[in-house]
Amino acid sequence: MTHSINTGDTAFIILCTALVCLMTPGLAFFYGGLSRKNNVLIIMSQSFVSVGITTIMWILGGFGLAFGTDIGGIIGNPADFFLMKNVGSLSNLLHGATIPFIMFFAFQLMFCIITVPLMTGAFADRMTMKGYILLVIAWNLLIYFPICHWVWGGGFLSHYNFRDFAGGTVIHTTAGFGSLATILFLGQRKLTNKQKNQHNNLMVAAIGTGLLWFGWFGFNSGGALRADTQAVNAFVSTFISLATALTVWIIFAKVKKGYYDFVDILTGSVAGLATITPCAGYVTPTSAFVIGAIAGIVCNIAVDFRKKKGWDDALDVWGVHGMGGFTGTILIGIFGTTDSLISSNGAHGLVVQVLGVCLVAIYSFLVTRLILILISKIARIKTTEQEQEEGLDSYFFHQVTYDE
Repeated sequence: MTHSINTGDTAFIILCTALVCLMTPGLAFFYGGLSRKNNVLIIMSQSFVSVGITTIMWILGGFGLAFGTDIGGIIGNPADFFLMKNVGSLSNLLHGATIPFIMFFAFQLMFCIITVPLMTGAFADRMTMKGYILLVIAWNLLIYFPICHWVWGGGFLSHYNFRDFAGGTVIHTTAGFGSLATILFLGQRKLTNKQKNQHNNLMVAAIGTGLLWFGWFGFNSGGALRADTQAVNAFVSTFISLATALTVWIIFAKVKKGYYDFVDILTGSVAGLATITPCAGYVTPTSAFVIGAIAGIVCNIAVDFRKKKGWDDALDVWGVHGMGGFTGTILIGIFGTTDSLISSNGAHGLVVQVLGVCLVAIYSFLVTRLILILISKIARIKTTEQEQEEGLDSYFFHQVTYDE
């Protein structure tokens, strides 16, 4: 089924796709700056490697698994779009009725590319390159493609009117809870607390954060798939949540620790972005202000909780992305302009959101653990104590970031 192409909507989605593409190198800079100086190349490379592997998988059936003809509410038909068959300049009424279908293909590809790299900040220093490559392949196949289909591709969650505007569930919750399974499987780093908390270049991390801010406007606004008022609302709501979460996080952290930390500024803003992502097009900018404040508190508490539990989440992926996306998904059922506690005084929408995101979180955690167990049977996935101590860059690349 096709519809006439709108040139304005098409130009808008081209721009949004480019912005989301920019987020992957932005993430590489963000994580690279926060890493230890002898592990910069390894963690940055993990973002770039996903570009190649995921794009090939997307072309060779991944897009069909996510958006192909529904099979039992669980997965799409990979043959529908294999080697980009039926993916061209005509539109698709189900997926962007006013833009060429090939732009929907490209826009969704950028989402898929960045999801596994989000996890890498959690298990910094602890995974071999071979293990990571196998993880990208298996994780896309068993977690991203199915869950994307459940929510956005006509799968069973969409039939219950479960809502995720731009990926708070499909991307952030899956990556966050997948990363939790990974750090529990790999265990603690064999490093001192001082070594664990070393950041090689906070200016680079700040540049990465700025690139993520910039790209996130395309990430969230593009969820509307057209240049309309919903896209505008998502744009404004995104920035309001970012700013509010950043401010609340700084205040919360200052009261708790008694001093200011530059990393708190960066982390707080990302928490606000992750939390508003699922609801950006479903809430008002006023609600986004409240959601940002909630993000600054909930994600901060989540980070403290994982510290008390002794989970070695190097860059707090679970607390920021996992709990941010999880919380934002639930808040749709409270603050959404339709089918929420505020809009209809009914709990149906809230119940659907809670049950849906809990299912996705549990599935992502359990299947990620299963993937890691299976990969460890065929390849060395954990780095050695010596590799962690000396740094992974020289071991896997025979190169270093800083020539000392």
